Amino acid sequence: MIFEIRNGSFGYFPGQEILKNVQLSVGDGDVLSILGPNGAGKTTLLKCMMGLLKWRGGASYLDGQNIAHIPVRKLWQKIAYVPQAKSSVFAYTTEEMVLLGRSAHIGVISQPKKEDHEKAAAAMEAVGITHLRGKECSRISGGELQMVLIARALTTEPSMLVLDEPESNLDFKNQLIILETIKELAKTKGISSIFNTHYPAHALKISNKSLILNKNGYSIFGNTQDVVNSQNMCDSFSVNVHISKLQVNNEKHHLVIPLNIV
Repeated sequence: MIFEIRNGSFGYFPGQEILKNVQLSVGDGDVLSILGPNGAGKTTLLKCMMGLLKWRGGASYLDGQNIAHIPVRKLWQKIAYVPQAKSSVFAYTTEEMVLLGRSAHIGVISQPKKEDHEKAAAAMEAVGITHLRGKECSRISGGELQMVLIARALTTEPSMLVLDEPESNLDFKNQLIILETIKELAKTKGISSIFNTHYPAHALKISNKSLILNKNGYSIFGNTQDVVNSQNMCDSFSVNVHISKLQVNNEKHHLVIPLNIV
């Protein structure tokens, strides 16, 4: 599957574009991170790319077809969206919330089958939240709810995951679980992922592609090692940044240190 944005532009008001001529391409097994300062339009970009907001210019394409011409049910069988976790006011249990991810594959009047329940259980196990079974979503933490929403997305068996700051409100352990899950899905199942992040080191850790948004509406897209560098980070965030490599137990890691405001 190939997902593209061609010349994507958007603004909430005419003549005030916050996204200008965005270009990107994601194929099977690609992991794309989106970085940029607060207010640059990262969440808006995710909504536009999936059709939740309408591009003012350009379009999103799935295997060469404008997604505006793809039936909604068919589109959501291919793409799963994980929004930022908010406090849940619904009295769903965690299992029920995860099972909702199967709705794209279940008929309107049909009931979940044994297979659907099994896939929901497998998704909960994959992100390490089996201990939350039986709990109401309104009674768990924001970080725990984020993990539940990611498990819900996995039950759709998508070709591509779109995640809005999936590491938000998570501790170190759960951040690593999410990052390793994204990486493993790409490697073993060819599931591509696009995610917003405030952590350049996370982009360097698992992403082969990256896009950096600037507050002027323009963006830089390419291979992560080429895009996430000190100069581009400085231009986007107005902060001098030092990036260094660290090798621990034969694994390479990146340290991204903000030095001073420009």
